[in-house]
Amino acid sequence: MTSKERVMAAVSHHAGDRIPCGFVSTPEVDDMLLRHFGTDNMETVLERLGVDTRPVMPAYVGPPLRTWEDGRYQNYWGHIRKAIRNESGTYNESVEFPYAAFQTVADVEAFAWPRLEWFDFTPITDAIDSLSEYALILGSTGMMDMINGTSFGRGTEQVMIDIALEDPVGFACMDKRFDFSYRLLERGLEVGEGKIDIVWIGDDFGSQNGLLISPDAWEKLFFPRIRKLCDLIHNHGAKAMLHSCGSTRRIWPRLITAGVDIYDTVQPEAVDMEFDSLYAEFGSRMAMHGSISTQSILPFGTPDDVRAVVRARKRTVGTSGGLILAPAHNFQPDTPLENILAFYDEVCNGG
Repeated sequence: MTSKERVMAAVSHHAGDRIPCGFVSTPEVDDMLLRHFGTDNMETVLERLGVDTRPVMPAYVGPPLRTWEDGRYQNYWGHIRKAIRNESGTYNESVEFPYAAFQTVADVEAFAWPRLEWFDFTPITDAIDSLSEYALILGSTGMMDMINGTSFGRGTEQVMIDIALEDPVGFACMDKRFDFSYRLLERGLEVGEGKIDIVWIGDDFGSQNGLLISPDAWEKLFFPRIRKLCDLIHNHGAKAMLHSCGSTRRIWPRLITAGVDIYDTVQPEAVDMEFDSLYAEFGSRMAMHGSISTQSILPFGTPDDVRAVVRARKRTVGTSGGLILAPAHNFQPDTPLENILAFYDEVCNGG
């Protein structure tokens, strides 16, 4: 089977020649793998690992984005961020919150939101031509991302207050986020001409212990938008993959009703997110992407531990399909190279 055939069989709940695998990582891990394989090309890394999926996204070609000498930079959403070092790596964090200054919906409308003409969609057509044997994934966890993405510009606490009070200013910011994401994906699917396999959308609905907001608030704010995106995706012949961190089992039946085909990512340490239990209840109705812990097994286990978890996933899934094996979040900088190599070797070459 080709990688595309393997992935599409799995997400359609059919067995393939093996379980397919995906790849998400941090820049530090990318650099480690590039050095290990002696290349400067991530495509070579993905080929050597045996990854079955490939990301495709338009390229930003809009107005020059502002930078500062102290390392701050502004992205096309207007977020002002800076690389902040933690104990094992570096993350780009918001250091100023321009949306927090909005007092009225008119302030929101006056802001310089991104435009479709700022993006070149040629990389999508290039990927279709050069990577046709792989499952092509358009989008990212930042497509929609109304809570998380708006928080980068407005502050997490304020966004939570906006949702609780149904603040029209906060909701207007979220609408801007959703509307542009929808138009970007719509254009990407049009350019893809039916050859995009999966569209990745996302937000963070869960914490380690449960939902961030009440099910009623989630239903009102998110369910119609997720359904609208899923309808768009399905109308172009692709599968819809929704990302959320944390404990979200409580809303999985509604995700299925909305049209979500694949859930990313199953974090096994979060409450009620143990893989075997989720698969038993939902595995015939919604496929999954992820499930290998980035909190314990990948950073702190041995290569044998990693292999054992991969084998366990294979036993659970059996011949029923429904799983793309991948880390439960991006491979983090504290993940040993040996564990990453063991993961992919066991997926691709293990019994």
